[in-house]
Amino acid sequence: MKKNVNEPKPIAYTHQWKVARSAALLEYLLGKLDLSRNSVKNLLGGHKVLVNGSVVTKFDYPLAKDDEVKIAKNPVRDDLKKDKAAGPKTPERSPFKKWIIYEDDEFLAINKPSGLLSVESDKNRESAYSYASAYLKAKDPKARPYILHRIDKDTSGVLVFAKDIKLHSMLKMHWNEDIKLRKYIAVVSGKMSQKEGRIVSFLKENINNLVYVSEDRGGKKAITNYKVLKENPRYSMLDVVIETGRKNQIRVQLENLGHPVIGDEKYGDGEDPINRLGLHASELIFIHPVTKQKISLIAPVPKEFNKLF
Repeated sequence: MKKNVNEPKPIAYTHQWKVARSAALLEYLLGKLDLSRNSVKNLLGGHKVLVNGSVVTKFDYPLAKDDEVKIAKNPVRDDLKKDKAAGPKTPERSPFKKWIIYEDDEFLAINKPSGLLSVESDKNRESAYSYASAYLKAKDPKARPYILHRIDKDTSGVLVFAKDIKLHSMLKMHWNEDIKLRKYIAVVSGKMSQKEGRIVSFLKENINNLVYVSEDRGGKKAITNYKVLKENPRYSMLDVVIETGRKNQIRVQLENLGHPVIGDEKYGDGEDPINRLGLHASELIFIHPVTKQKISLIAPVPKEFNKLF
């Protein structure tokens, strides 16, 4: 197989952590590493510190709960700015603005395309977070997005970031309580015998990172509600509302019913008529932690879903 010369090389890390509480980056690193202040500053200046996949050099960069901080063994080239194949060069050339479905002084929400990570991985540093970061920094060099939640790479739809670290902390403390609705649109194989229902099951994960429905109650409880919106002899379009947010929850539970989501390489049956996963995060409603106002974010159903019907 011919090697893709544009594909970034894997990064070797010496340390990695998940942030437990907000802090300035330099002080956080000093608390984690047995190094002098100057040595830590050299790591930052040497392009060896990454936050959520992006190189950070500023000592006072604000960290928030659940940020991922990594120390690279060698200096990291900022592929997201220099590599044509990997992420945004400039806000003018980035598709990001077309994805925005809501923005105010406190929040930024996008309709994330299928195939794009919410946050970087070791293999791919292009992500919705990296695009959001470039977009906000172009308007204010001190600005950054704060991650409130994630959706799977192959799932499209509503993804929201906070712009303010205090709001982020307040929402993360009570995220499950503040969320009032998590709605998805799913296209599955076959015709559902029951046109609506409530699925309650317990999920476990095996050593291969595959989630499955457990026969006992030792797994994590998952609750999914569905209703058929459209159907034909081959496919059904479902309105899906989840009460819990378990890993791969919708995909695993629907596959267990005998109606896997189309285009699902992990839990599917090979049906892939639209060349993507048939799952879309269509609506998210949460309560503003300060004003107590309801914020409703909606991403339109992908056109390719409707074309099947």
